[in-house]
Amino acid sequence: MRTLGKALAVLLLLLAGCSSPGHHGGPTTLRFQSLAWQQESVTANKDLVNEWNATHPDIRVEYVQGSWDSVHDQLLTSFEGGEAPDVIHDASDDLADFAYGGYLADLTDLLPARLRSGIPQSSWDTATFGTGVYGVPFLQEPRVLIADATRLRAAKVRIPTPERPWSWAEFRQATKKLSGPGRYGVAWPLKEPVSVTLNLSLSAGGRLFHRDADGKVSVRFTAGDAVVPRTIHDQVAVDHSAPASTLGSGGSDTLPGFFGGRYAMVPLGFSYRQQIVQQAPEGFPWEVLPAPVGADGLTQGVSPQTLSVSADCPHKKEAAAFIDFLLRPKNMVRLALGDWMLPTGTQALKDPALHTAKNGWATGTALAARLRPAPAQSVRGYPEWKDKVATPAYQAYYSGDIGLAELRGRLERDGNLVLARYQR
Repeated sequence: MRTLGKALAVLLLLLAGCSSPGHHGGPTTLRFQSLAWQQESVTANKDLVNEWNATHPDIRVEYVQGSWDSVHDQLLTSFEGGEAPDVIHDASDDLADFAYGGYLADLTDLLPARLRSGIPQSSWDTATFGTGVYGVPFLQEPRVLIADATRLRAAKVRIPTPERPWSWAEFRQATKKLSGPGRYGVAWPLKEPVSVTLNLSLSAGGRLFHRDADGKVSVRFTAGDAVVPRTIHDQVAVDHSAPASTLGSGGSDTLPGFFGGRYAMVPLGFSYRQQIVQQAPEGFPWEVLPAPVGADGLTQGVSPQTLSVSADCPHKKEAAAFIDFLLRPKNMVRLALGDWMLPTGTQALKDPALHTAKNGWATGTALAARLRPAPAQSVRGYPEWKDKVATPAYQAYYSGDIGLAELRGRLERDGNLVLARYQR
């Protein structure tokens, strides 16, 4: 009897991790793990949860705070332990292994037509694995140039616009003009070099990952894949228009130097504008410019933020209904404004608040139609490939320790050995 009692106790603990009806026929409870971290975003998420609870007394949602820094390992542990949250906030490039591993619910038949039709197929592609949809993409972040307007005009460089962006070659020339003793045209914060390089490389026709007729993926480093890394390498090692000291930095680390006049431009995610508004000296003249382009123009890779449902959740329909509520057009705009990002929804993107010149909103919104799934989006084994092969290879190339041929060799030779283990 003791053994049976212990087994039942363990089973109850495992079930407690997912949604459950309340005591004595009370409301169903769903646990929503959010990764919102900026105060405006946390407030917007909590307000929406409260609004849902006020109008849905039979389906109560509990807000759970997660962290981007540890979400992959935390989710893996919770999935394996039977304690995963019901509604899961993540990024689409983190979903592949969870989807193929059976940890996430296929949302294909759970989502209402309004939500499915209101988000472009290119965004759905970021969360589609095999024949199933395992997340709802709702926020996306293009990479832009944050520039010192005074420096640019003093150097008399052409100011790029979404209609007439810089080419990668013109960008390199501009950073030369903006450089001088102790001052640089651009600072590249490349603590996480892989996603930056791959996503920007789409503009030059780079794809890196290629899928054959059997569905197997291999790494092939083409001329298009070389444009962006070669530009960054040459700005650091040849032109000295970018400092080597920021290559291991995060985006926030470069802001003091930017405000102090050390760097004229910094390529950053669109959401960094909030930090700039909060931290820039009063009257500092900054502006948002589109990232440089190659043969494919303004095309960029993105990994949208997503909302998923745990495969173990017994109340999937209710969880999908909550996601639909969160992502109504007006609510999606609230989430986008709170995170200083772009919504994926076509109706939400039309909101006037996202088309103002102030703080560069209009420039970012002009890029939305050219955002595409990040190259590694559906590649199984990508996290291991990124950590063990690509990150050290790109870091070695950008710091000048290896040349372009060796970079290509490591990405292809070592990278394909890693990917092959996931495709047997």
